[in-house]
Amino acid sequence: MLRRPKPTDSESDLLREQEQFLSSGTQSAVNIVRRPDKRRGDIASDDSEKSLGNQRDVVTIPDFPDQLPTLTPAPPKKSRFKKERVCFEDEDPEELLDRHDTHISAVLSRIIERDTSAVPVSFPAFTGTAFPKVLHRSTIQTQVMAPRGKKSIFASQIAAQNAKVRGAESQKDPLVSTPQASGSSTVDGPLLLSGEGLGPDKAEQTLKIHQENQTRLQGMSHSEILEEQKLLLAQLDPRLVDFVRSRKSQKALSPVSPPPQREVCPDQPESKTVQPQCAKPQLDSEVVLMMGDEEDETKPALPVKPQKEWLHMDKLEPEKLEWMKDLPAPRRQGTKKAMQARFDFSGTLIPPAEDLPVHLGLHHHGDEPELAGYSLQEIFLLSRSKLTQQRSLALNTLAHILSKAHAGEYSTCLSGSVLASLLDAGLLFLLRFSLDDSVESVMSAAVRALRALLVSHEDEECLDATFHWLLGTAVFPLIPPVHEEEDEEDEEGLAKSKKEMTKEREERKLDHDVARQDIVKALLKMQLLQRLRYILEVVRPVPRTVLDVLEILIRIARHSTFAATQILDCPRLMETVIYEFLPCTWTPTSSPYPPSLYGLPVSTVMKLLRVLSSTGRHVCARILNSLGGRRCLSRFLAMEPSVLLLEPGEAICCSTEALRLWAVSASYGQASKLYIDLYPVLVKTLQAAQKPCGPSEPLQLLELQRITALLSLLTQVTHTAGSLRKEQRNSDYFLDLTWGHVTGLQPTVTGLLKGCMRALDDPGQRSSALTLLPCYLVCMGAYYSQLSVQVSLDERVCSYYCRSSSIICQPVLRAPSPVAVPSLPSLGCCRAQSARGLVASESPLPLFTALFYLLDNLTSIHRGLFSPLLLAKPMLAYLRCCVGVMPSVSHTSAWLLRHEHHMLYLLLRLAHRLVAKHAPLFHQVALALLSWLLPGSEYLVHKLLRALPSVFLREGATGGPEAATLAELQLQEKFTPLTGLGALLRDALSHLPSIRGCYLTHLAHMEQAVLSSADRHLGRNPWLTSQLLPELTGPSMPSDWPFLPLVSLYEQAGVRQGGGLQVVALPAGALQSVVYCLQWLLLLESWREQALKTVPAGAKLARLACIFLCSSDLFLEQPVQELTWALLRGLTQSGRLEAIDLGTPPPGLASFHDLYVALLAQYEAVSFGDALFGCFLLLPLQRCFSATMRLALFGEHVGILRSLCVSLEQLPVPLESFTNPPEDSLPLLGLYFRSLVTGALRSDRCPVLYSVAIAHLNAFVFSQDAVSQEVEATRRSLLRKTYYLTDEVHPCRLLLLYVL
Repeated sequence: MLRRPKPTDSESDLLREQEQFLSSGTQSAVNIVRRPDKRRGDIASDDSEKSLGNQRDVVTIPDFPDQLPTLTPAPPKKSRFKKERVCFEDEDPEELLDRHDTHISAVLSRIIERDTSAVPVSFPAFTGTAFPKVLHRSTIQTQVMAPRGKKSIFASQIAAQNAKVRGAESQKDPLVSTPQASGSSTVDGPLLLSGEGLGPDKAEQTLKIHQENQTRLQGMSHSEILEEQKLLLAQLDPRLVDFVRSRKSQKALSPVSPPPQREVCPDQPESKTVQPQCAKPQLDSEVVLMMGDEEDETKPALPVKPQKEWLHMDKLEPEKLEWMKDLPAPRRQGTKKAMQARFDFSGTLIPPAEDLPVHLGLHHHGDEPELAGYSLQEIFLLSRSKLTQQRSLALNTLAHILSKAHAGEYSTCLSGSVLASLLDAGLLFLLRFSLDDSVESVMSAAVRALRALLVSHEDEECLDATFHWLLGTAVFPLIPPVHEEEDEEDEEGLAKSKKEMTKEREERKLDHDVARQDIVKALLKMQLLQRLRYILEVVRPVPRTVLDVLEILIRIARHSTFAATQILDCPRLMETVIYEFLPCTWTPTSSPYPPSLYGLPVSTVMKLLRVLSSTGRHVCARILNSLGGRRCLSRFLAMEPSVLLLEPGEAICCSTEALRLWAVSASYGQASKLYIDLYPVLVKTLQAAQKPCGPSEPLQLLELQRITALLSLLTQVTHTAGSLRKEQRNSDYFLDLTWGHVTGLQPTVTGLLKGCMRALDDPGQRSSALTLLPCYLVCMGAYYSQLSVQVSLDERVCSYYCRSSSIICQPVLRAPSPVAVPSLPSLGCCRAQSARGLVASESPLPLFTALFYLLDNLTSIHRGLFSPLLLAKPMLAYLRCCVGVMPSVSHTSAWLLRHEHHMLYLLLRLAHRLVAKHAPLFHQVALALLSWLLPGSEYLVHKLLRALPSVFLREGATGGPEAATLAELQLQEKFTPLTGLGALLRDALSHLPSIRGCYLTHLAHMEQAVLSSADRHLGRNPWLTSQLLPELTGPSMPSDWPFLPLVSLYEQAGVRQGGGLQVVALPAGALQSVVYCLQWLLLLESWREQALKTVPAGAKLARLACIFLCSSDLFLEQPVQELTWALLRGLTQSGRLEAIDLGTPPPGLASFHDLYVALLAQYEAVSFGDALFGCFLLLPLQRCFSATMRLALFGEHVGILRSLCVSLEQLPVPLESFTNPPEDSLPLLGLYFRSLVTGALRSDRCPVLYSVAIAHLNAFVFSQDAVSQEVEATRRSLLRKTYYLTDEVHPCRLLLLYVL
């Protein structure tokens, strides 16, 4: 017999069993018959079916008929209403029609009035509503519950009718009634007592107990019952009370149908057993009512009470009715528990306790339904809904939230950053996915949300407001700071073929990893530009979406030159933008808000071209030549804005942006021929600028922006013409524009400048005059050789500038925002209203920058000019405030800081030429400015190092060295260096030119950056490559730049190998470089202490320690010894010693402990017992510093104690700083004791540490303070070891005991 296949059989087992079955010849259990498929129209006869029996797969089972058996017909359904409509054969059809006639006459003729004389008349019940309650079918009370099962409404009504008929028949017998009829729904027995544990007669005992309870309740009043009930509820466990209620409710709801019983007649005497039964219904109803009231207090009632007539509602499911309940009350205010933030559709944060109506649509969420608003998680979920309206609503809500988060509206009421939370949750990918939606409304909402994430309208306004400032066309790229997660590998020995290219690493990064570092770069990688091109070219959205797309492109272009190139290289993107939104011919519209922007000029497109052009001269050339930029400039500048057939405001904006685009092009020396062609138009526009300057009508804002853009263009053209004239270039490319083309503008600009100066006295025109005055001054700075009118300014004008207008003197303005996202840098203008005020028309920053620029050009030719501006009290107060400040550098503050830095530089140049007073103040400002200058200002760094430090250092001519010598003698120090301080200062002053050359040599690596910066600051436009400044990574010079030669020498001479420090030969000229560096530091510490205030004292000590690590004998040179001793004594003075903090790691080091360990190893190797080196080792051993350095000396480098022979007179700090307070480190005390006992620490070899160890051991052993058992045990152990010393060290033991 063949076995059945098993699940564990393999394919080979199944094939083998199939062969056995076929070889056995056994008949199969089923037969396969092929039948025609009627669904395909295959109709065949029986013969054809037999012939095709082996071709169709039809399974047949034996003993099973092919045709389904015929079902026995069910009995016909009978209707009881049909019996009433029986028709007989001999009945007259006419009479039948008359009887069933429904005509109104037939109905009215058969109306018989019913006798209502015996029917009582009652008034309807009064209700609080305007109309009586409508009687519904579901409110009809039935006396019998319909049996369970599926029944139609008609069948339920029939069952109710039958029950009513049976009830009427039972009422004929007054002695028989059901419990329902008598109004009692209880049973004659206890509901809770089961009788378990009462023996075999438990039923009788249970009934007896129940009767006793009923009798006792019968004898109590209603108030007594309520009082006892409250007492029981207070004493019993709440869980027990809930159990009793559940049992009672189960008994009450169970379908109990007791047999009918005899009802006691009124005249019949009551028996003892019947009396409790008669009294029970009323009592139970009261108890049930009271329990129900208590239950209502603890458990909320259902919103709808199920009725018996409801179909399929015989089983109560309360959880399905929860959504119909009223919302619970919101949480009260004042709670300390953190709540989830919820927002309305406008992005406003809703307080948790605010009770809003439900018709606003803010309660349609599952979590916390009583709270109005949607959380971020619910908005994210809604944005992926299948309904278009929900997706659009969620994306629009996210756009509002992002806008308010950028403005900082949530910073005071929410913990954490909303932007960071959204980005961590995947907002960027959600918006990118939503852009791919096929519905236009969803795409528009996604574009709006992406614009709210990337673009800051306030930032763009501030950058546009600073465009006409001096060097205002240059901006920093908005590139996030790079944080390398992995250490850089040393690739010097690797071949170029094996090096990993940066581009390949970027391509292998995931989108999520790129988005965490740079959002714009991640969007470019996710092909955002291609999708935006599709939206503009194919979808053709509404005007609001078009403007949002253009603003997104502007923000991407501000990221970097790479991003701008990506925009230009995107297929058909810029062609579509220029063709659709910057046409040369268009049809004017009658409405100021056209329904579509396609075919109309848009000023935002012109701004996009300007921002793209500022990223590089090659990009600008592509826009002018390949994309038709020259044609657009000619079209919008050849005509006045009033005749452009556009809305007046949009026409002025288009003209303004065209002038700015031309100014950027002129800053590269491009579009110079266009200046010659449009020269009459420019002169006419410039002359018309005098008309709005009348005494009664101030300039409008848009017209002001247009005039400032025109003056910026003329300034750039003048720079281009002047640079070509000076350099005498012979290239044909530069022959289009000469100096003669710009000299004719001098009279007009001079007249406008005079008019602005007169308008300052008119309060109505002061705002517009202050806006235009910097532009005129900057433009006149280009005409400095032809300027014949001198502007006289006094202290009244200088008082206009104060410290409140400085971003350097106000840390709040330069502090980064707490809600800023590192991967999406911005200027933060939407949160800092005061920063936006610095770019307003009343801002003094552009005015003084332009004024100093003009005066600097004038004084470079006429040195006899003098101005009291620099000596005014407000200006001196501002300079004193700047000294000793270290502004924090970020994108939020850098865009304004560079303008103020330039103004300070020009002021110092004027002071260098004109002022002989207050030289120390100007020198301190110059030294501080060197540490502030940002990338792109390397030319200013070079000029300051070359001229300003040596010019303002005039103490050598006023007796400075002699005063220093007298001050040193007054200190009455025990130890005096080899050479006095006055002689060292005098020698340093004589080497100032060499000191300047030393620092310039160490900054030779900045040569290319200095040349690029010089082209921008000197107006060499034809050689300017880009208006984008270098990436903002921090100041150009470190704050500790005076130590730069020491740090550079340490990096060259010190080579780390195997965790140690190997010292190699010094480079040529290293000794002289170190001497110059030490001399400059000595000058600063003596006379310009405020210049090094920003460098921590611990960092100064670490930088000076490099002298000992650079070489084995550098510190032994006499000049180095003398200068280092002087610096060390100044660093350890009583007022400066407390400022040394070695717990904070110095800049460039992981910790000071690592540097100290290297110093210990170096001293042990090459110190030769040098006292200067020893003092550097002893300074970190003071009691105020960490004990780890003392443990390193006495534990790992105890051999140093034999050569650390610094005497108490040579010690630059008091000995009390080593001994007070007493040492509390038990391991260190043990090391002190061991070094004394073993003789490693002796008074003749290491007197300082010997005295320190003796003092600490004495204080520890003979201390009377209460200590722990561990400390007491250590103290006794030291005493015991001292007593049991061997005879060989007996003299040492006696000395130790004597000292103790």
